[in-house]
Amino acid sequence: MIRHLVLFKLDEGVRRDDPRVVAGEAAFRALPEQIKELRAWECAWNITDRPIAYDFAINSAVEDTEALQRYLDHPAHQAGVALWREFATWVIADYEF
Repeated sequence: MIRHLVLFKLDEGVRRDDPRVVAGEAAFRALPEQIKELRAWECAWNITDRPIAYDFAINSAVEDTEALQRYLDHPAHQAGVALWREFATWVIADYEF
C-alpha cells in the first residue's frame, strides 16, 4: 500500500470561506466517489493555531505506485488540483506502509 499525504497552506490573505477555497474543498471531498483507486481517504482543516501549521490535509491510500499514478492523472483529481493552485501551495509525501 502507498500512503499519499498532502498538506496545503493557503496563500497570504486567503480565508477558508473564500468561494474558491470552498469549491476546492468540495472537489477534493468528492474524489472518493469518483476515483476507484482510493482505498482510504481523509481530508480536513487544521484545528490548531501554530505558525508552522499547514491549513488543510489529505491523508489517502492506494494499492501501489501504478494506482497512485492513475489517481494523480485522473481528471477529477486534476480538476481539484487546478482549483487549489489558485489559492494555495502544498507539500507531499508518498510512502509504502
